[in-house]
Amino acid sequence: MNIKALLSALIVLLAVPVVFPSAAHADGGPVGADILVAQTLGSREITVVIRRVAEVPGPVRVEVVTHRGSPPGTLDLSLSPSGTGTVTSGARLALGADPGLYGSTLAVDRPGPWEIAVGDGERTARIPFVVPARVFSAWERASYGGFAAAGVCLLGALTLAVRSRRAWPSLVSFAGMIAALAVAVTAALLSAAVPPPAPPGTRLDPTVENVSNPFESATFPKADYSRPPVNVAVHAPDAVAKRPAELRLSLTDTSTGLPADDFLVHHDALMHLIVVGPSGELWHLHPIRVAPGDYRVSFVPPQGGAYAVSAEVARRGGGVQLARSPVPVQVAGLPAATAAGEPAGLGSRVVDGVPVRLAATSSGSATTITARIGDRAELQPWLGMIGHLIVIGPFDGSREVGLASMRAPTWAHAHAMPLMSNAAQSPPDETVAAFGPDLDFTHTFTAPGRYRLWLQAERDYTLLTIPFTLDVPAKENERR
Repeated sequence: MNIKALLSALIVLLAVPVVFPSAAHADGGPVGADILVAQTLGSREITVVIRRVAEVPGPVRVEVVTHRGSPPGTLDLSLSPSGTGTVTSGARLALGADPGLYGSTLAVDRPGPWEIAVGDGERTARIPFVVPARVFSAWERASYGGFAAAGVCLLGALTLAVRSRRAWPSLVSFAGMIAALAVAVTAALLSAAVPPPAPPGTRLDPTVENVSNPFESATFPKADYSRPPVNVAVHAPDAVAKRPAELRLSLTDTSTGLPADDFLVHHDALMHLIVVGPSGELWHLHPIRVAPGDYRVSFVPPQGGAYAVSAEVARRGGGVQLARSPVPVQVAGLPAATAAGEPAGLGSRVVDGVPVRLAATSSGSATTITARIGDRAELQPWLGMIGHLIVIGPFDGSREVGLASMRAPTWAHAHAMPLMSNAAQSPPDETVAAFGPDLDFTHTFTAPGRYRLWLQAERDYTLLTIPFTLDVPAKENERR
């Protein structure tokens, strides 16, 4: 075999990984994800679903999940780049009387921070979100460029090996292919070891510039993304029992006093508001954002008295924070004619026609609370979870539950998570009724006493709220 034939065979063998290269393990991967945001819009409790944006410019699918008892009507949807106030796309979405999923399609023309407005004719919720851009790092560009150059050199080497009478031209092209492959493979290996910059919108405030090219915008590495907590002030002007009352929440940065407008979607909401009434009623609401740091929500207080309020938010780079109002919301009107008794403890009961069984076991310092709701796997995810458990206590024996809740040292929010291996990457939405009927919650009670708990789960597009009490005994070392 002459040198040209040997060189041709060697080039063909090396051509396989170039023509059919394996995937380069570089920075990147799927861009964007579905965004689910619960909103208490007037008398409607809805979930706004913004489907992932596959390409820019391109369509954006927006869907709304309604719940049983939600009135039919029309919502106005509009998209605008954040900070511009210019509406670039709009649609009207008709909601039917039956609960379920209703959708429409809008469009975006650029990556960066956006805002979707959802209005019912009386009020408008403004939800910020980020339209990502597919950006290649320098290592990715080097890797893909190296493979492309190797392919060109390969074709040149094959052509020269067949047509040229001399061997050195094909050897030069072959050497170029080897060098290009070395660059591509080295870049692919290095890309896995070099951490990408913080994605805008999670730890950094998103802008058009850093979303379009986060690698060039990252001028220096930053390790501390923490932000200070927020202050919450709650106002309820003219709140009267048995009438819709609007809560106005002002959230400000504790260090600057400026409006806090960097909240992330946490457990499918920008804010989780817990309201506890004088007789132990609980509302789990999701205020709408009407302006930076300005949130509003409506509910109907059944009686006059003091209502305790707490807001759970997640600041960009600051983690989850629970901000409790230092003063109650005072509602005018007569108190309940008769004092409400405490809810039942553990055991069986029927809630809205659904059989419920509650039990608790302790292991060390942790307590596991188990619940069986119904007899079939037909629970729906709500706020990204199969169940929620609100814990307040220990109580001091006061019959004014709102005031006692304000004085209680513990406010906690536990979850029963969906048993799915890919739930973090692709969480199920509320249309999937295939979970339960058994739920498990784990919580560590730091002090003995009587606690009030409210378990919440969604079934048949209806949110079940199950109040109960739990007596936590003192530990052995606390009794001595």
